[in-house]
Amino acid sequence: MKAEHGGDLHRAINSFGGHRSQWIDMSTGINPHSYPLPRMDTGLWTALPDLHLRQAADAAAAVAYQTTQAILSVAGAQQAIQHYPALFAKQTAGRQARLIHPSYNEHENQLIQQSWQVQRVREIKQLAGADIAVVVNPNNPNGQYTQPEELLSLSNKVGFLVIDESFCDSLPHLSVCPHLSSQHDNVLVLRSFGKFYGLAGMRLGFVIGAKDHLDNLDKMIGSWAVSGPALAVGQAALLDHSWAKKTTSRLTTEAKQLDNLVLQAGWKIVGGTSLFRLYQMPNAVDWQDQLARHRIWTRTFSYNDTWLRIGLPPKCGWSRLKKALDL
Repeated sequence: MKAEHGGDLHRAINSFGGHRSQWIDMSTGINPHSYPLPRMDTGLWTALPDLHLRQAADAAAAVAYQTTQAILSVAGAQQAIQHYPALFAKQTAGRQARLIHPSYNEHENQLIQQSWQVQRVREIKQLAGADIAVVVNPNNPNGQYTQPEELLSLSNKVGFLVIDESFCDSLPHLSVCPHLSSQHDNVLVLRSFGKFYGLAGMRLGFVIGAKDHLDNLDKMIGSWAVSGPALAVGQAALLDHSWAKKTTSRLTTEAKQLDNLVLQAGWKIVGGTSLFRLYQMPNAVDWQDQLARHRIWTRTFSYNDTWLRIGLPPKCGWSRLKKALDL
């Protein structure tokens, strides 16, 4: 199975030309207003990351995500996605995985690569009975969400429940993290750092769950998976609650602004989050091409030719987007 992603700006450049610096990449859900990088000791670049640094970042994540469960820092949520199929394969006799479709396709891709039988379903209740159930909450790309109490109820009906909360930072009320206890030892929660904080290049994420699972996952990933600078920046950002609050408000405002803008072009709103919006139009590829001629890259879907997903533009991108939409 071929994984499809946003962030494939090289494809846009190959097709439409230009230099990377001339493009606005709106094909991802990465915050265009990134967290300001703090000053760092140069030793973070020259020394291997020590255990204290990792523990400090994990503790900051525990505060930010309001959880008492064990936490493991990883090189982005993607690293955890690549390893949890093998982690749980060792702990269950079955190999039946179920996930909501459409959703972030890397989960399905990794499960299939590691010999899981994957069944796509439309509703949360259809996940019951699976050896592994996967829920992206809020969902990517349509932004649909499930309340924490429903997810915790589902955990009693499956072997293992993986909840991808990569876009949950601005919607903390949707997170199961504050509600997890020792009774939920079959639940694994994935959190992305780079999306909300606009620092995807740091490659930092966190996994929350039972300590035994995280210890085994840590062994699978190996030593020094996360760089020292990433851990230091992550610790500072996760403890900066004022920045997070202001940024959440700003993203909400700009998402509404984006909706109002594209409605003038005749598009229909399907859903999304404050970091990306999903729209419907007669031919999404034609619109992607039109925007690309203005050096703006967006995200289409092979399984739905009427959907176009767009992230928020940087401050300088609003006028270019309006011109590209011919408004």
